[in-house]
Amino acid sequence: MPRVCGVDIPGGKRIEYALTYVYGVGLATARKVLAELEIDPGLTANAVPEEQLSRIAAHIEKTCMIEGHLKRQIAQNIGRLRDIRSYRGFRHRLGLPVRGQRTRRNARTRKGPKRTVAGKKQAVAKK
Repeated sequence: MPRVCGVDIPGGKRIEYALTYVYGVGLATARKVLAELEIDPGLTANAVPEEQLSRIAAHIEKTCMIEGHLKRQIAQNIGRLRDIRSYRGFRHRLGLPVRGQRTRRNARTRKGPKRTVAGKKQAVAKK
């Protein structure tokens, strides 16, 4: 498995898709980097020479914010929202959707699996 920017990328995939395994590099960024370095995006990651892989890694580290640095910046941004007690920070703290989605029906990704609440059963009508 080739390594780029400290991340193992899958060797059997095309290099443009393999680069997306680096946190912070999407498909558009990967294609842009390959175009700037004049590397064929159709090559598999195993077929790219080590010298070109090191050029790709150097270019990505120079132009993009990736991996730990990016995760740290995102965490700092969320922490800043919490510290200034903004509405978005409050939603992050509660683990609820931040961007205006409704929570009455969906939002299971943010809220987690359903938790059964005791005492919620319907009263049976007596005759």
